[in-house]
Amino acid sequence: MDKGKMEPTEVSSDVLVKVYCEIEWCFNDFGDNMLIKKMKLSDGTESPILEEQESANSEKPKQLVKYGELVILGYNGFLPQGDRGRRRSKFVLYKRPTANGVKRSKHYVVKTPHSSQAILDANQHSISYTLSRNHAVIVEYTPDDDTDMFQIGRSSEAPIDFVVMDTVPGDKTGETKVMQSTISRFACRILCDRKNPKIARIYAAGFDTSKNIFLGEKATKWQENGREIDGLTTNGVLIMHPRGTFCGGDAKCSYWLETSVGGGVFSLRESRSAQQKGQVVENETNILEDGTLIDLCGATLLWRSAEGLTKSPSKRDLEREIDEINAGRPQCPVGLNTLVIPRKVTPNENLQQPYVYLNCGHVQGLHDWGQDKDSGARKCPICLELGPVVKVFMGLEPAFYVDSGPPTFAFNPCGHMATEKTVKYWANVAIPHGTNGFHAVCPFCASPLAGSPGYVRLIFQDNVD
Repeated sequence: MDKGKMEPTEVSSDVLVKVYCEIEWCFNDFGDNMLIKKMKLSDGTESPILEEQESANSEKPKQLVKYGELVILGYNGFLPQGDRGRRRSKFVLYKRPTANGVKRSKHYVVKTPHSSQAILDANQHSISYTLSRNHAVIVEYTPDDDTDMFQIGRSSEAPIDFVVMDTVPGDKTGETKVMQSTISRFACRILCDRKNPKIARIYAAGFDTSKNIFLGEKATKWQENGREIDGLTTNGVLIMHPRGTFCGGDAKCSYWLETSVGGGVFSLRESRSAQQKGQVVENETNILEDGTLIDLCGATLLWRSAEGLTKSPSKRDLEREIDEINAGRPQCPVGLNTLVIPRKVTPNENLQQPYVYLNCGHVQGLHDWGQDKDSGARKCPICLELGPVVKVFMGLEPAFYVDSGPPTFAFNPCGHMATEKTVKYWANVAIPHGTNGFHAVCPFCASPLAGSPGYVRLIFQDNVD
């Protein structure tokens, strides 16, 4: 037969059935629901073909409405020991099938709050503000069909949707234990507007298993004009809205505020648990914005809106950036071996693992040249700069990125690399530390940044062959 001309050939039914079996396996592997129909062959037999399922008894699931995501700073896409149930590195907030939000209803004064009807009623949400031993104000809350409530805290009890533990900076194994946590068991709650999914408000404190919130005598609280009452939790819930659009690379960090149990916004107290509240901050609200940071005194969360995430790179986009760098076949100038950036952190030493000299940015392999035995520092064989070296790893949590592009910079001293704008943004964000301290950290591992500016530009020896 002439190679340039295709002749029609007769295909046997056995071949078609074999092809069908392979196609069916392929569709089933991707989870698509298909309906098998029959097609008459020329020899009188039947062969099945595939068609999309449209039967009434298998309705396609409705697409969930996504409010946004809460991502804990310090984890590069997953917890060291793995994400399990409500304990994970990020939590996605979807519109609930049935509203479970609550709204303020009425308040009244009682002498014994623990024996009041609202506290004893397991179906009644309420907040108890204890002003003195025999004087408390009870605020009752009623169901709100227009909002969905999500609760965050250290407790693993049923009311908590997202269990958050203290973040240990630089911890890669999850074996480091915190002796005494400073995160509240019921730290805060978020109310999302079911009619306008772009609106999510954060409040300090969450309702416990009895649907109550207790603020004791020592808690900071106040009552204005004998009417509205409000308060702050022991270590407080701090928020920081970005100035400008977070995803786009032009946002700047702002200043930290504190949100109250009732959703008010105030300047910071003198120290984390001081008795005196801060000043009311005008033109600021407890409505979360794309890129808002939430600090729970032991862990810091990043809020990413559903709309903002559509503009961010995906995990696959980040993996493509790794593939692009590896395709350039970067080499070590000393060992002359090709370097490969891994997708996962491995404890084993690998000759292909890239290292970066943090004082100059040159990326090389592991070797003993120029090592100072006393300090552990190494002299870069390219520029002779003496300084520390560290493994280079990709920052794989997409939510932390403020733009898309190649990872050209790395944080000092951890070596997590990301885009230039992403690295420079986080290097200028002061994350709360302790009772009244702040420091910049790598969002992928929570390691405090070292030196100034806290990052280095990466210089690969690539495309040399």
